[in-house]
Formats: sequence, structure tokens, C-alpha cells
Amino acid sequence: MSKKAFIFDLDGVIVDTAKYHFLAWQKLAQELGIEFTPEHNEELKGVSRVRSLDIILALGNVQASQEDKNKWLIQKNEEYLSYLVDMDESELLPGVINVLQFIKEKKQLIALGSASKNARPILEKTGILHFFDAVVDGNDVANAKPDPEVFLRAAKLVKANNKNCIVFEDSVAGIQAANVANMISVGIGEAEILHEAKYNFKDFTFMDLSFIEALLD
Repeated sequence: MSKKAFIFDLDGVIVDTAKYHFLAWQKLAQELGIEFTPEHNEELKGVSRVRSLDIILALGNVQASQEDKNKWLIQKNEEYLSYLVDMDESELLPGVINVLQFIKEKKQLIALGSASKNARPILEKTGILHFFDAVVDGNDVANAKPDPEVFLRAAKLVKANNKNCIVFEDSVAGIQAANVANMISVGIGEAEILHEAKYNFKDFTFMDLSFIEALLD
């Protein structure tokens, strides 16, 4: 029987660093005179840093040179990283460790497929890097979700067939990427938002480990 590859997104699935992204973007937006709300932030889920900035600038009809954009991207990332300094395993979302441990006990493959360019240090700080057979993040891909590149690359690294890959995602773009890649999509979050996913769970505490077991058949 072929091994399954379980591919996890990072922000909003493994850790709740999404709140730090929001705070960092909000601070930059305020400095630029742009109102940026939690509702606006939903548009940035699963989106690259460059595209996120463009979305925020469009909200305020702000025109900017590439030089200014580059400066603001660095400023936002430095603000975001300042929140990660004291990060530890307490930042892991409920149920994540149990799921990772169960998959490892079953001798299956685990990979990360994230748009974050800070994925590796986050996995290290939260003490779970050792669970992952491959890590693909924003430094490794050219195309953002819903392009499936990040998941295809992860599958290739662990030598798994696409149909044997299960993707855990909290964003619409991520679910769409998994579906395009012909992988099993599992939405982590609100089902009405992630309705394109094959399966949905509010979070990992709502997922019985028998669900993982069933996917191994």
C-alpha cells in the first residue's frame, strides 16, 4: 500500500500567526491612512506578501512606486517578526500535536505547504520541525495559491502521488489549490467559507483520529 502524504498549511492551521500578520498589516495601513479591518484581512488569507500589499493599497486608492512598496514590505515583515520572537509551543492550535503524532505513528509522510516565508523558524520555535519530511514555503515557489505549485512541490519532495496527498487548509485559495492538484482537501475553519473542501472541521479537536485512519485505506 502506497504511503499517504499529509500536507499542512501553516498560518491558521498549525499556528495562529494570522493574528500577527493582521496586526502588522493594520499598523502599516494606519500609517498610510488606510482603514484595514478584520473583514478586509480575510482577503489576504493564503495570499503572498506582495499581493497582500497591493490589496491594501487598492483599499485606500494609494498609488506607490516600486521603491515605496519594497520599503513597506520590509517594514511589515519586521513588524510581524517582532511578534514571533517569544513564540513557543503554546502558539500551536488545539489538536495539532495529536494529529501529527498519530500520522507519524502510522508511518505516513508529513509535509508543509505554506505561503509564509518564515515557516521554518516558526516550526523550530514551536518544537515541531522534526515531524516534517519536507517543508515548502514562500521562499521555494513562484506562484501563490490558488496555483497548486506549493502542494505539487511538497508531493514531489516526499515522492507521493497527488491522489495520495491530503491537504489541510484554512483558506479558500488553499482549498482551490489542493483541488486543482487532484489532492484530498480538508478545510480547517468555517464550512460555509471553505465549502469547496471535500471535508471540513472547525479545528483539529473536532477531527476524530479515526478520520485519519480511514484515509489510509
